[in-house]
Parts: sequence; C-alpha cells; structure tokens
Amino acid sequence: MVATAETAPPPRRLDDVPGWFPVLDQTLFNWFLDRQESAGMRGDLLEVGVYMGKSAIFLGRHLRDGEGFTVCDLFGGDAPDDANRAESTKSYSALTRQAFEENYLSFHDALPRVLQGPSSMVPDEVPPRSCRFVHIDGSHLYEHVHGDIGAAHDLLLPGGIVVLDDFRSEHTPGVSVAAWEAVLNRGLRPICLSTQKLYGTWGDPEPVQEELLAMAQGREDCHLSVQQAAGHRIVRLKSKGMQAPPFPPSRHANTPEPPAATIPTQPTRRPVDPPKRPAVPRSRTRKIAADLLPPVVTRAIRKARNR
Repeated sequence: MVATAETAPPPRRLDDVPGWFPVLDQTLFNWFLDRQESAGMRGDLLEVGVYMGKSAIFLGRHLRDGEGFTVCDLFGGDAPDDANRAESTKSYSALTRQAFEENYLSFHDALPRVLQGPSSMVPDEVPPRSCRFVHIDGSHLYEHVHGDIGAAHDLLLPGGIVVLDDFRSEHTPGVSVAAWEAVLNRGLRPICLSTQKLYGTWGDPEPVQEELLAMAQGREDCHLSVQQAAGHRIVRLKSKGMQAPPFPPSRHANTPEPPAATIPTQPTRRPVDPPKRPAVPRSRTRKIAADLLPPVVTRAIRKARNR
C-alpha cells in the first residue's frame, strides 16, 4: 500500500517530509538567512505554497523573537479560477491543512500564521515593507505568479530576498515568463540561480553576490559559473555531491519504528516417503526358496550356511 498523508508515519527527519527542497536550496536558504541575521536585519518570513511543509519547517528554524512567519496555501480549498482549480486537483489532491500542520508541529512548538486561500489574499493580510525573506512556490500559472511577484515587491524590506521556485522547469512556462518579465521590466535583480529557484532582490545585488561568490569558490561540492545577460550578472550554482546542512530531528525521532510489512510465507511441507513394502517373514522366504530352487542348489546353500 502506498503511504498517504493519512497513513504515513510521523516524520523523524526533515527528509521524511514529502516535498521538493533540494540540498543546494537548503544550503542557500541557510546562507541567505544567516547572512541577514549576522547583519542584524530583522523582518518577517513569508511562504506562498507550502505543500506538506518541508521548506516551511526549514524556514521556521530561522524565526527569531519578535518576527512573524506567514504561510499561504489553498490546502484543497476553493481555487479562484478554473485553471487554478484544475492545477490544484491534478498536482496537490493529497494536500490537507491537517497534514501540513502535523508535519510542522513535529519540528516546532507553534504553527506559523496560516492563510488558507488564494495567494491574492496575502497583500491584505501581511503589512507592506515587513518581510526580509519571501519564498514563492504556489501556483505555476502566469497570472498568479505575476501577482505573487508584485506582492513580494511591496512586502519586502530594502535588501530583502525573494525566491521564485520552478522558474525554468519544462512544465511551468508561466513561472518562467513571469520571473524573467520581472527581471526585464519590473526591477527585479537576480542574485543567483540554483537548479530550481531564482534568488533575487529589488536592492543592489552586488554586495551579496560578492559574498556568495566567495562562499561558493571555497567549496569543493559546488559548481559555479557566472554569465552576463541583459545587463545583469547571473551567478549559477549546482551541487556536486553536496550534503544537506544539519537540521534537528523531529520530536518523533526517539519513538519506535513501526514494524516493516512482511509477506507471509507458506509453511514448509515435509516430503512424503514412498510406502514401504511389507517385510516377508524369514521362515516363509526359506520355504518358498526350498519349493522353487533345484535340490542341488538348495543343498549347496545349506552347506555354505553351516560352514
């Protein structure tokens, strides 16, 4: 039986939470957030599209006292239009708010602020210029991503970071168009590209890029390349056997593992021995031999036995 959100055991490690959050992006999230914290930057966190909570759990570890964390997702609720409804039904039918909350609370003591509904509600619920880090991983439709990027522009503090997921996947052209349109026409400055995500800012990207380049050049597990495109310096990063950054285990880490499913085996059958012929009494054997064998042979056998 395939494990579902209802039947899967509680997560023990971050890797046990279903979702798409590659090791390279875990490393970059850590690096950008640690850099902000080291610089004394304070602000809220926002994630649009949470699925089962893997990246939200990761972000929650960087939440400090006095900061807020908001997540937004349909969680199987009503979509704002037919296209979004079809997308949600096809890709996220197993997603429920309960599954997300149970996964999140396996690693944290309290939930973030949860908005259940379309991402268009975020600008009315999150104050402008309040966020230092925004992760957009919701709808893949151009109209929704375009709106999410506009919301991020208004919500981010100066120097804040926005991360756009699936900006170049073959099945998400709407994200690609919205992302590069924002770079070319809406003032978004790319900082770097990972395999799946575009990291950008509406501030000056050069200082953070220089620090990022120094970090990447000092690692043997990170492939680095730099290109120029339409007046922008594009830093491309790719994992070379990179290991995930350390992350504390969940509260379920010390509970006994559920027994592995076993396939019952048939009991081994003992082979049946062939039926034995009944033994013929010795006296009867001698009598038959005396009656059938010639006298000469019978006397020779008796003499041999007596000797």
